[in-house]
Amino acid sequence: MSSKSALITGITGQDGSYLAELLLTKGYQVFGLVRRSSSGNSSRISHFSDDIKILSGDLLDQCSLMDAIIEAQPDEIYNLASQSYIPTSWTQPSLTAEYTALGVSRLLESIRRCKPDAKFYQASSSEVFGQPDESPQTERTAFRPRNPYGVAKAYAHWMSVNYRQQYNLYTCCGITYTHESPRRGAEFVFRKITRAAALVKLGLLNELKLGNLDAKRDWCYAKDAVYAMWLMLQQQEADDYIIASGETHSVRELVECAFSCVNLNWEDYVSVDPAFYRPDEPVQLMGCIDKIRNQLGWQPQHSFQELVELMVEHDLKALQDQP
Repeated sequence: MSSKSALITGITGQDGSYLAELLLTKGYQVFGLVRRSSSGNSSRISHFSDDIKILSGDLLDQCSLMDAIIEAQPDEIYNLASQSYIPTSWTQPSLTAEYTALGVSRLLESIRRCKPDAKFYQASSSEVFGQPDESPQTERTAFRPRNPYGVAKAYAHWMSVNYRQQYNLYTCCGITYTHESPRRGAEFVFRKITRAAALVKLGLLNELKLGNLDAKRDWCYAKDAVYAMWLMLQQQEADDYIIASGETHSVRELVECAFSCVNLNWEDYVSVDPAFYRPDEPVQLMGCIDKIRNQLGWQPQHSFQELVELMVEHDLKALQDQP
């Protein structure tokens, strides 16, 4: 078992909670950075909260980041915290920039000053590609972000690369494509659909309104994604990798698969509402995983259908267990 320690920002989120679980199984001492004023949902970590240590800190406050790093003395630091909901990035672009972009600068500078030998993982995003001029995208595809979230992630990505080059810090960027799980927020379309299928099955919903059914996404399982994050920091040299499934599926396929899991015809319950169309609908965002597969031996362990099935089953059980 490992005797390493790790500090995770965004530990109460989907990825942070799965990553903490993974590190605990590997014998890590796990620290989680949480805003003292945060009213966020801690249910994702409640079942192992006694096994980790929560530190107070905020990506807006560099002193708190330095204090947390000094206290934890982590071998590895995973930055999974950000304002990550794209519609919110349009209504709160400055806040998105402060957390998702400048917050990373503060964290990198804190590492440089307080723990320069720590290995750092930055959660980058396929949104940095925006409307790419090639598909699938590789680690060399040009960044062309088309929303404030993507712009902020591009800044954070390049700052991480620059600190690696300028200060010889071990910094890695994982360009993650959309990844899902039962811990995904209900505002995201994948979870919205799997939960709706369960609600319809139980007679609690009659209609599901969606936007563009022909929109395609590269979806993978969050548990597979966080394993890739950990794997990246176990290498001798730091590098950047795309974390994706390497294939796309349409929202229509997702709906059909989710409703078939509960033996229903989706066309009887789903309607299209133009109000749900995204104005910046991404153009064939699909990641090429050749580099991470060839160099690190990583590839997704769960298929698209398996992911849909496990999420529908989870939502169905969760709703049935409610009073």
